[in-house]
Amino acid sequence: MAFVTRQLLRSMSSASDPATATAKKIVIKQVTVIGGGLMGSGIVQVAAATGHTVVLVDQTEEILKKSRKGIEDSLKRVAKKMFADKPEASSQFIEKTLKNITVSTDPASVVHSADLVVEAIVENLDVKNELFNRLDKFAPEHTIFASNTSSLPITQIANSTSRQDRFGGLHFFNPVPMMKLVEVIKTPMTSQKTFDSLMDFSKALGKTPVVCQDTPGFVVNRLLVPYMLEAVRLYEKGHASKEDIDVAMKLGAGYPMGPFELLDYVGLDTSKFIIDGWHKGDPDNPLFAPSPLLDKLVEEKKLGRKTGEGFYKYH
Repeated sequence: MAFVTRQLLRSMSSASDPATATAKKIVIKQVTVIGGGLMGSGIVQVAAATGHTVVLVDQTEEILKKSRKGIEDSLKRVAKKMFADKPEASSQFIEKTLKNITVSTDPASVVHSADLVVEAIVENLDVKNELFNRLDKFAPEHTIFASNTSSLPITQIANSTSRQDRFGGLHFFNPVPMMKLVEVIKTPMTSQKTFDSLMDFSKALGKTPVVCQDTPGFVVNRLLVPYMLEAVRLYEKGHASKEDIDVAMKLGAGYPMGPFELLDYVGLDTSKFIIDGWHKGDPDNPLFAPSPLLDKLVEEKKLGRKTGEGFYKYH
């Protein structure tokens, strides 16, 4: 009995020791991804390809079928590069990766086994909050929640749950299988254990993680969006043509695309949504000032490449 008591006291003492608790990081093996769009599908692909068991969730079977087809096509392209002269190895890689993926239309029924839930749905705070609030009731205590948002405050999304310490940001870049960067966002409430687990997961995917606090746009978009908007202002004022601005940034700064080409590629509505959100939160910041020309083009449904016309016309 004395032995049992000693063991019990030892285990209680180690459990209450913060250093011990922090050391026990969650090793992420089971992943649930909510949202079967380009970003969600890309996250599913890289997670499955690196040996994780992944469940992809979206609203309808039709969306999921399209997402799975997109993942399969993307895997074929990746495998072709990885195994150029080894068709058998290529087939095995694709087959093994696809075996790691299952799909569902009911997130609440699949999160019970998840170590990590990554959300990649519409950029709407209320919709994200509603989703996480619901999943919080079904996910195990150890499960980490993460949002792939590019512009919304992680803290405000985390506040919809009771696990603010097990909540962070994982911002991937499109196309996910090709882009090496992941921004790992730590809120004031994110525990060190959660943060370490998210960093390890990012590295396990073969990505390079960078760390950022929960600030508007994190690192990349915080620098990129104001840069694109400043290019629009330069054009609006008649200081230079959009064509010359694009050429100048490509040849002078070594950028692969000029700001107007990039705006059209990203989608003018997406850029407007981001800058409007930041302006609302910090109206006195001149970097976040809206652009009348951008607003006009969005109103006219000239959203860039996806609609055939933005700052440039596409045929």
